[in-house]
Amino acid sequence: MVPRPDESRQGIKEFVARMTGEERMLVILKSELYEGNWDEMEADLQARLAGGPYIFKLAHRIEDDLERISRLRAFEKAEAANLCDYVTLEP
Repeated sequence: MVPRPDESRQGIKEFVARMTGEERMLVILKSELYEGNWDEMEADLQARLAGGPYIFKLAHRIEDDLERISRLRAFEKAEAANLCDYVTLEP
């Protein structure tokens, strides 16, 4: 049985509904600043993290964001979806 389009995307909608504010912001930044490209976003965060002196809290946040990106990318790959199509600034 082939799922109807609405049914096949229900898992994505449920995932988006459970996303944290930090995850939502990463998807929005991916869309707005990095033209929908996780690779560019990760490269930018890695460069900032390796760039010499930094505030510990910021470095910790970057590491957390890199972990979040990894989870979000894995979800997009598994669902063959782009979360940018589902996440907006409004909750």
